[in-house]
Amino acid sequence: MSVDSEYWARYYEVTVERPAWETVRAAIERFKAEDDVAAGSGRERRPRRERLAVDLGCGAGRDARELLRAGWRVLAVDREPAALQVLAAAAGPMLGARLETRIGDLATVAIPPCDLVNASLCLPFLAPDAYAATWQRIVSALRPGSRFAAMLFGDQDESAADRTMTCQTPEQIEADFDGFEIENWHVKEEDSQTALGEPRHLHLIEVVARRIG
Repeated sequence: MSVDSEYWARYYEVTVERPAWETVRAAIERFKAEDDVAAGSGRERRPRRERLAVDLGCGAGRDARELLRAGWRVLAVDREPAALQVLAAAAGPMLGARLETRIGDLATVAIPPCDLVNASLCLPFLAPDAYAATWQRIVSALRPGSRFAAMLFGDQDESAADRTMTCQTPEQIEADFDGFEIENWHVKEEDSQTALGEPRHLHLIEVVARRIG
C-alpha cells in the first residue's frame, strides 16, 4: 500500500497524543514484574541496567514515549523523517536524553541486540520475502529473556488482497514463534476504521512473546 507524505503528516497529527498500544504496555509490565520478583528475592543488589527497546515503524512515537517514561532507552526507527521529527518534539529534552532515532526501511535496517523489539502495525506492510528476512533479523537481535511485541494483520484483513503486503493466518503467525513463549495473544476481526476515519475490515493479531532459546 503506497501513501504520500501528506497522508503521513495527517496521520502523525492525529496519533501523536494517543496512548501506547496495549501490546507494548503489556511487555513493559512483564519486565517490571520480573524486576519485582528479582528484587523480592534479593538478587538485585545493584541498580538494574537500562534496557534497550527497538521501536520499528515508530510513527509519531506513542509506544516509544511510553517506553521512555518507563525508564527505557529507545531506538526509534521509521522511513519517514517527519515521523522522527514529531517524536523528538513530543518527547522533549527530558525523555529525549534516552532516545535515538534512525531513518530506515524495515526491510533493510540493522536491528541491534536489545531487550524488546516493538512492531506496532508495521511489519504487514512488507512483502512476504522481506517480511521473512526481517523476522529473522528480529529473532537474531533478541537474547533469551528478551521480548517481541507486535500487532500483525491476519489473512482476513482487508489488506490481504494486496500482494505487496504480508497478512498471514493466525496459525502461520504462531508457527513463527519457535523458541519463544507466547505470553499475550489476542485475535480480533471487525469492521473498523483507520486513524483518519477511513472504513476498513480489520483482522488483527496482538502478540507479546518472550525469547527462551
